[in-house]
Amino acid sequence: MAEPGVETRTRRAVITARATASFEPVGRSVAAARAFVRDTLQGWGHPELVDDAVVLTSELVTNAVIHAGTSAEVLCLRSDDSVRVEVADRYPEREIPVQSGHSLGSPDRENGRGLLLCAALAHRWGVDYSPTRKHVWFHLDLPQRPVGTRSAGPVLPDALLPVAETRVRVAVAQIDRGGTITAWNEDAEELFGYGSDLVIGKPLGDLAAWPHTPGIGTGLAEALRLSRWEGSYGIRCADGRVIPVYASHLRVRDTQGEPSTVCLLVREHERAVLQTPQRPVAEPGSESRAADPFEVFIGSPAPDDLDGLLQRTVERARDMLDGDAAFLLLATDDETELEVRATTGLPAARQRFARVPVETGASRYGSARMPAVHEDLAAVPGAVPLLEGTGMRSVVTVPLKVEGRLTGSLGVAAESANRYSNEEALRLQFAADRIALAVESARLGELERLRRGSLSFLVEASDLLAGTLDRDQTLALMAQMTVPTLATWCAVYTIADQASDPYLSYVLHEDEDRIDGLKALLSSIAPPDPVPTPGARVWSAPGDAAHRAALTASVRALDHPASPLSSGIDTTLATASAVAGETVVLPLVARNRVIGMLTLGRPSEDHFRQEILELAEDLSRRAALALDNARLYSERVAISQSLQRSLLPPGLPVIPGVEVDVIYRAAGEGNEVGGDFYDVFPIRDDVYGFAIGDVCGTGPEAAAVTGLARHALRLLAREGFGGPAVLERLNAAILDEGARSRFLTLLYGEMRPQPDGSAILKVVCAGHPLPLRLRPDGTVEPAAEPQPLLGVMEDLELYEQTVTLDPGDVLLCVTDGVTERREGTRMLGDDGLAEVLKTCTGLTAGAVASRVLRAVERFAQAPASDDMAILAMRLREPDHN
Repeated sequence: MAEPGVETRTRRAVITARATASFEPVGRSVAAARAFVRDTLQGWGHPELVDDAVVLTSELVTNAVIHAGTSAEVLCLRSDDSVRVEVADRYPEREIPVQSGHSLGSPDRENGRGLLLCAALAHRWGVDYSPTRKHVWFHLDLPQRPVGTRSAGPVLPDALLPVAETRVRVAVAQIDRGGTITAWNEDAEELFGYGSDLVIGKPLGDLAAWPHTPGIGTGLAEALRLSRWEGSYGIRCADGRVIPVYASHLRVRDTQGEPSTVCLLVREHERAVLQTPQRPVAEPGSESRAADPFEVFIGSPAPDDLDGLLQRTVERARDMLDGDAAFLLLATDDETELEVRATTGLPAARQRFARVPVETGASRYGSARMPAVHEDLAAVPGAVPLLEGTGMRSVVTVPLKVEGRLTGSLGVAAESANRYSNEEALRLQFAADRIALAVESARLGELERLRRGSLSFLVEASDLLAGTLDRDQTLALMAQMTVPTLATWCAVYTIADQASDPYLSYVLHEDEDRIDGLKALLSSIAPPDPVPTPGARVWSAPGDAAHRAALTASVRALDHPASPLSSGIDTTLATASAVAGETVVLPLVARNRVIGMLTLGRPSEDHFRQEILELAEDLSRRAALALDNARLYSERVAISQSLQRSLLPPGLPVIPGVEVDVIYRAAGEGNEVGGDFYDVFPIRDDVYGFAIGDVCGTGPEAAAVTGLARHALRLLAREGFGGPAVLERLNAAILDEGARSRFLTLLYGEMRPQPDGSAILKVVCAGHPLPLRLRPDGTVEPAAEPQPLLGVMEDLELYEQTVTLDPGDVLLCVTDGVTERREGTRMLGDDGLAEVLKTCTGLTAGAVASRVLRAVERFAQAPASDDMAILAMRLREPDHN
């Protein structure tokens, strides 16, 4: 029931505007009443109240004209702080579904739902009775609109214009090019309290409370320079108040030819006095044109809000023809297909971005280019593919055309047959003609944003893909770039060679909890065929498998409702739901070979947009090349590492009384072979050979010399040749390689352990860094003298030097990657290495090698640019226990 105190206050409120309309007891009156309230509130400048008011009016008018079966009268009243809407009918039944505790009953009841909505949405509501009629009313409070809020409403006939309380005053101020006030009329003095002598000569900015709206860069100075500007801001009055005003600025030239701006200002709620008409006003005497959505078809959507514009269009079209559903399709760039972009009243199965052909094919949209009325779709099945299976019987469709080009199609459908005639088609066509240019402009703006975004996306994708040569990382990047930007989930299949089947290599879903279930589902079905045809093709197997899995899970859930398996059933259903939408496959083609497939999926309520598929195709080409490069690089690395391992000894021999340890570090990422090498091997009983060398350069040529050197050393040494003879023959073999030969630095020696714990060394150092001997007392000295390197001169006269190592002595052999370690102009060198070795007294051979490596790594911050080999041999000291 009404609250008497509240109603009394409401009646004392000052009514500033009113509008009324009557509606006959027919079904289409509900849509007409919705449109009447919507247009009235928009005309009064209150679009923020439209949604709630239209919902409430729709329910109350439905109760009157449908359930009560009487005519209804709708009255809209605007006061200073609220809007009141009354719906009156001639069925004064006093039974109101109000129960104890102020409950309004169950929402499932057929009647009383309008009052439920009033209680939920309205700030105040109530019911008034008279002997002949019943009034149900509700109040919606006006929001506090901040200064600077700009809103646009449709042009209204005179009967719906707001009623001014007093004489409308229009303040006129003239502003020169510097922003200074040069003229100020009497209405301005009355409105703002300033005499002309107080404001002339002052900047308008001193009085204007200009709004700083985020995203709007126009300031007061810019607005004054524009040829025409309209909008709201505030003026600071003499008493300190800020009055919201609506202003119209017009740029003119004064009598001296100087540019200035004439500002017309009224109180904000009287904006209709100045607001520029956007559409022609209905001619006087036309029948109820103001209440027709056809007259104010789309309101004032943002110029770049295409989806909002299309959705508002279909809703207004449905209301205008009192339909049960409406839809709008936009033509593709080649105008061969129409794409679903907005619907209302249709089931979710009518997926967005679904496409139907215009001219050819079994499901062609035959009525796209001309207005058409289908009185009964049952008689012409397939005429409108979008409506198949929706229960719609009659439909009217009209084209959207700009400069003779088909840009889209607008349709309104009803569940009953024979609902529409040519008259409705003409009305809808006229409305479509008025909206077509705005739709096309917004569509072109959207396409431009998509193209710019696509270019940015592809540039970033190319950079990321070019930044790695790791196969697994490339697969992960492919998936992460597509989800969720292009698709809800994706899967990447790879093909090792022409004889191999596609293999599921990577799966990603925007919901991480569904990745495992999705992977299991895809693993249970055959992979897509590796077809090299470019472009995306639909793959139905995941959707079919998801449907079967959902049916099976549902049956199990019914058979075992309290089973511990219920959580697994829920997971299966969730996964099936995630895969039940559209799935497309794009081939990954590189170097004229299909190396895999990129699979993309969307949820069931959406189709892939053509622009998204084209972007995905561009990405797939880049990803395929990156994946193939990663494959080739991985193969090259594997070959290089295998070859590198073959050039190094498989293990180290056990030498009695001698600790031996080796550290080998290859520079780079393992993509080069050759370079440094080492070897320790038995020659004969109690005699062991050791070598460490460095071939000039890297790559296959260096690897060939490395292999030649290591194997020749073992062979010649075991044949009984001494050190000089071994190196001289190796030098000849290198020179025999001709142009492929490389010079080689080599330290070669033979070690013979002695019964007293010492060892006799015979050493030849051919151009290699000298071996260093560390004594237990910390003394460091070279253990050989330098001699010519190999692979340069034919006649070499090499000699060997004999050195006796005592127990506790350490022999350190390194390649030049250690001694030539640099940091700027500094180099570690032989002296730096000797200083490091002096700190290694008492350490094992392994500890010595490790300490040298750490010293080399810490010497410079940059990664090593040369291979390093460190060979340490230490004679054990006798155990005195």
